[in-house]
Amino acid sequence: MSRPILSTHVLDTSTGTPAGGLFVELLKKRDDTWTLWHNTVTTCDGRIQFPFSKESMAPGTYKLKFNIEDYYKKSGKTTLYPYVEIVFNTTEGAHYHIPLLLSPYGYTTYRGS
Repeated sequence: MSRPILSTHVLDTSTGTPAGGLFVELLKKRDDTWTLWHNTVTTCDGRIQFPFSKESMAPGTYKLKFNIEDYYKKSGKTTLYPYVEIVFNTTEGAHYHIPLLLSPYGYTTYRGS
């Protein structure tokens, strides 16, 4: 199986476990507006491999929107962030792994491999 062109992995650093069941939207910027491209939920391992090939995911500006508030509400916790948005640019044919390390009062991201 070929490597997905876009993937993410969310870890809840407050519990030291993957953030399973987290609703995520993928949006693409077109002119000055964002268009919903795909939405899904992280697996029990906190992962998403988006179903796009190099041919179907054109270079451009994309945004992953993670619904943090609902994720923490399920476990009776509150959070400062209702959602986290990560905006990134793509080029033709490259692989993008966009991890999110999450806690109720902080987060970080980076380009993974």
